[in-house]
Amino acid sequence: MQPTNFTPVRWADLHRQEFLERLAECPIVYLPLGLCEPHGHIAPFGLDTIKADYLCDEAASRFGGIVAPTMGYQIHETGPHAPWLKEVMEGENPRIGALPPHIMMQTFLYQLRAFSNAGFTGVVAISGHHGGAQADLRRVAEEFARDYPIAFFVCSDPELVEGRYLNDHAGKYEISQLLHIQPSAIKLDRAERMHSRAFGGRFAQNPDAHEATADYGRLITEASFAEIERQVKRIRATAPKEPLPFIPIKAMDTVWARIDANRTNWMTPD
Repeated sequence: MQPTNFTPVRWADLHRQEFLERLAECPIVYLPLGLCEPHGHIAPFGLDTIKADYLCDEAASRFGGIVAPTMGYQIHETGPHAPWLKEVMEGENPRIGALPPHIMMQTFLYQLRAFSNAGFTGVVAISGHHGGAQADLRRVAEEFARDYPIAFFVCSDPELVEGRYLNDHAGKYEISQLLHIQPSAIKLDRAERMHSRAFGGRFAQNPDAHEATADYGRLITEASFAEIERQVKRIRATAPKEPLPFIPIKAMDTVWARIDANRTNWMTPD
């Protein structure tokens, strides 16, 4: 599904003039974060990335701002992810695109630096992958903002509708989202394959995946946009009025040292 406004909103698609015009109108950058991981037999590996891309592209079209290049690798296989993965994969190769936590967090820190240097005063980072890493990403943003003031909102997509819709993994919740966003990517006729070892077993699919509907996905998605809009308004009201001076790459050493010192408290330990 294409964004409702077909004007380019992606940093990579914009020319200098259009970038500066969008930046002047709304100096907020959206960062989609995803991951390739199993989502049953009915959804593609990149479901998390597809969700994040759509939410960010559509938010920029509706509320202003620019969408940064997608971060398509994320944390898995460590911390609480490891036993979950073992349980839902039943010995199958997950063919997962994961990074160690310290690589992911350090990359995000340098992304924040790049955003500030490009002239943005606000950041909206939305992860289609849920499971704890979003809390660590928020810590990184907090530490960066201590030294280099920038308004930010960092969340996983289920946090956008927390208390209204129950999150899952490759079940009614996630499959409904994709049925609304990109219905051609869903193959519901393969739902029963999760019960057959000949097809690889569960492959991380939830038993209620067959209950998914595009209408339910639309409700989830529109509720998500309502929260994103609220956060964008907050950021626009609280962000610095002018962009910061250029931040040299070496300056991140001090910020990372503080983050690294507290890594024992991360939900996704290295």
